[in-house]
Amino acid sequence: MMSKLAPRNQTGEYIRPSSQFRQVIGTEAISPYPATTGRYTLYVGLSCPWAHRTLVVRALKGLEEAIDVSIVSPSPLEGGWIWNHEEEGCRSLAELYQLAAPGYNGRSTVPVLWDKQTKTIVNNESAEIIVILNSAFNEVAKHPDLDLYPEALREKIDQWNEKIYHAVNNGVYRCGFAQTQEAYDQACTELFTTLDAIDAALATNRYLCGEQVTLADVRLFTTLFRFDSAYYGLFKCNRRRIQDYQHLGAYLRDLYQLPGVANTCDLESVKKDYYGNLFPLNPSGIIPAGPDMTNLLEAHGRDRVGSA
Repeated sequence: MMSKLAPRNQTGEYIRPSSQFRQVIGTEAISPYPATTGRYTLYVGLSCPWAHRTLVVRALKGLEEAIDVSIVSPSPLEGGWIWNHEEEGCRSLAELYQLAAPGYNGRSTVPVLWDKQTKTIVNNESAEIIVILNSAFNEVAKHPDLDLYPEALREKIDQWNEKIYHAVNNGVYRCGFAQTQEAYDQACTELFTTLDAIDAALATNRYLCGEQVTLADVRLFTTLFRFDSAYYGLFKCNRRRIQDYQHLGAYLRDLYQLPGVANTCDLESVKKDYYGNLFPLNPSGIIPAGPDMTNLLEAHGRDRVGSA
């Protein structure tokens, strides 16, 4: 499982492969996948930050009744994600990928946006799935007026996404899965340099792009939520905890307390899957008792930032 999770180049740097399924959902005139209630399922792992993004957007948009969710769990013995029951006649996510594309030999990752009608994968790239969920299902969403990727802010959102993906979202994995000291040192420096820059930006802006939450915040949130409990210790990202930052800590609490978001967060699954399954990083498999994350429910005061 580690060989699939942590491919690396010749210098020992962790390299994340590209996703293979990149279709979109829209009107029948432009896509074979129309936005229909009950037609699609999101396959997710609760510990995975990439899959978590899709659950957050689903909750913020109010798509719980429109799009089903099915949860897989990592199995080190089988080397991938599995169900404790059969799904579409499959017990493992690898089998589902084969059902969608016989002969497929790439990684079988979450999230997966699955079309139950055609028995195929529409998309398995989290960055694209959250864009789809933001706009394609507005006719059936409970909160269609919430636009997490508004046209006026897209350039700024994309700039933040590019910066955060390499240094933070993927950066924690580049630290944890680094195979050389040089690769680790570079990744760790880039990670905390970027976190410092984000903390400074949040001194005058409630969210990354101003006063409204966007997909850039969603993409950052799922990494920040796991940081103090998993990445800080297990992945050696231990220069500073998120809760120790003046603005990032309150920003994390702000996002966590948005309607529906806390229900997408499962800290025990995060700790179980990271500490229990990544054996080369934690040979004993012992799962730590802490940290205490009740601070996420404390007042954040972010609604006053930038109001002046």
